[in-house]
Amino acid sequence: QIDVFLARSLLEKLYLFQYPIRPASMTYDDVTHLSAKIKPKQQKVELEMAIDTLNPNYCRSKGEQIALNVDGTCTDETSTYSSKLMDKQTFCSSQAVSNVSRYAAAVYKKGELHLTPLHGILQLRPSFTYLDKADAKHREREAANEGGDSSQDEAEDDVKQITVRFSRPETEQARQRRVQSYEFLQKRQAEEHWVHLHYYGLKDSRSEHERQYLFSQGHGLAENTELIKSPSEYLMMLMPPSVEEENDKPVAPSNVLSMAQLRTLPLADQIKILMKNVKVMPFANLMSLLGSGTDSTAVLRCIQQVAMLVQGNWVVKSDVLYPKDTSSPHSGVPAEVLCRGRDFVMWKFTQDRWVVRKEVAAVTKLCPEDVKDFLEHMSVARINKGWEFMLPYDEDFVKKHPDIVQRQHMLWMGIQAKLEKVYNLLKEHLTPKKQEAQSAQPLLVSGEQRVNMAKAKVKQNYGQLEKEFQKQKAEMKSNDTSAKMDVSNIRIKEEPVSDEEPMDTLAYEGLNNGIVNGLHTEDDSMDSLNGHLPGDRVAQELKAFVSSTFKKQFVLTLSELKRLFNLHLASLPPGHTLFSGISDKMLQDMVLDTGCKQILVPFPPQTAASPDELKVYALWEAGDTYDQHRQVLLEIFSKNYRVRRNVIHTQLSQECGEDLNKQEVDRVLKVSFCSVW
Repeated sequence: QIDVFLARSLLEKLYLFQYPIRPASMTYDDVTHLSAKIKPKQQKVELEMAIDTLNPNYCRSKGEQIALNVDGTCTDETSTYSSKLMDKQTFCSSQAVSNVSRYAAAVYKKGELHLTPLHGILQLRPSFTYLDKADAKHREREAANEGGDSSQDEAEDDVKQITVRFSRPETEQARQRRVQSYEFLQKRQAEEHWVHLHYYGLKDSRSEHERQYLFSQGHGLAENTELIKSPSEYLMMLMPPSVEEENDKPVAPSNVLSMAQLRTLPLADQIKILMKNVKVMPFANLMSLLGSGTDSTAVLRCIQQVAMLVQGNWVVKSDVLYPKDTSSPHSGVPAEVLCRGRDFVMWKFTQDRWVVRKEVAAVTKLCPEDVKDFLEHMSVARINKGWEFMLPYDEDFVKKHPDIVQRQHMLWMGIQAKLEKVYNLLKEHLTPKKQEAQSAQPLLVSGEQRVNMAKAKVKQNYGQLEKEFQKQKAEMKSNDTSAKMDVSNIRIKEEPVSDEEPMDTLAYEGLNNGIVNGLHTEDDSMDSLNGHLPGDRVAQELKAFVSSTFKKQFVLTLSELKRLFNLHLASLPPGHTLFSGISDKMLQDMVLDTGCKQILVPFPPQTAASPDELKVYALWEAGDTYDQHRQVLLEIFSKNYRVRRNVIHTQLSQECGEDLNKQEVDRVLKVSFCSVW
């Protein structure tokens, strides 16, 4: 058991110096300290210590060379080494520990331990400023040599033009940046004056006297009240209450959130801080972060003040991220322009799940770094696709809170009107998509995948379709019982009229499941083959397909029409009449019978398109208001396969007798040509 005493005599005066590994020519115990100085505010110390030049480990020639490089040949009061020999070394200090409250100097004497808190711990390192002085001397000598060779005509100073500039008044924001700059801090540190000290050796009487202050001067209770505590008070010092602990804690950085501190704030401030840091969040996640027992109605009231609804999720408002009187860290653009650009990105995501970065940059005219920041707030980059909204569509929130969705929709309509005025957007591109389009997940399905999906659907419904087919077969068998024949006598209908190849339907043979030309090859199912299948029914089905297709897409190539027909076949049940074999000739004749015309587009001879892609068919009369415009366009493209927009504009105005503007011409082109050949 050892008694511990707290010595206060050297409180806030005691420093610990840590010296580097001493060289053989220098011993710190008996070395002479030539000078010492300190900057108290910075706790910076410089010590000048003598080097034993008589030590056998000291290289005299090296010391003379260093002194010559630093001071040159002349010796005066400004010389660093007056003895023309490097006989001293300067040490500069740096703080080893920023917080020294845990450290103390201890002296043990006669069964007592005396502690004195340290005011600072400084590490001393050699200073090589004499090398900078040597370099400066070398540059001065070189400049003097060059100056001696110059002409004597330089005696008269040349007339130089002086530019006078008036400094602008410094703003408060510029002043704060200047005060926090490294150059300003270095200047402030250099302005503090050195305080010269007197060094006393280890065995000096003054040192012996000062060393006595390391011991506690009185052993009474008044001197050591901190060390005499009851067990409960000692426990309280070790583990203070949580309230006191929170009061003593420093304020966390703005980008660091403590959930314990966050929940002590008002609900509106909690939501604002969370949204400012997360930026995009579903409502369910926000409720989980706010803790149990939080009123969802109050949360909905507060969230609408700091965030906007995008695809069922909440995205922080632009003015929360970019407050007034701030600017972009990349381009210096003011906050108002940044808010408009970010609102445009948010609005684009209310229309679609995908946004193209180039399109945003072209509309907003902002630098790429700012646009990238906007997109990274709420989306994820996909290679060769664009930027996709980072969260899925929250359908649950939309169904539970239709009033909130409607209110947010009205707010977006107001923002859309402002964006239309600022960026001069076309109204066609500002039409919002339906909500169902937002809720649907974007799927990129190829033609082969669609065929496979149709095959799977056919197999699922095969049982029911088989029963219906057997019922139809029985009815047809009862009408004509004399039409039975062997399978070997069946002949498939051919098209001898045209030399063209029939349509390739081999990819869809798997759909027939034992069917030849759409009918089963069983012995009892031959009644309807070889001419007994009504031809008008096939024509009606084919005509219905062609009519519906051209009403959706007014212009099609033969290649595209065949692709759409194959997809239509894949969706039909087994035994359908269209499986009886449709040739290219039949399909083209049906297209002409439905009111369509073949457009002889003069494609260039060196084109790489296939023959089916060169055959273009168009619906001549659709019964709408654009029939006349469409016919004029088709006549134009029958003369040239590539036409300028101004030519189309002029021709439409002349033929139709209307003075159409650019937007109306664009609409005519969009309505008339839904597909591009």
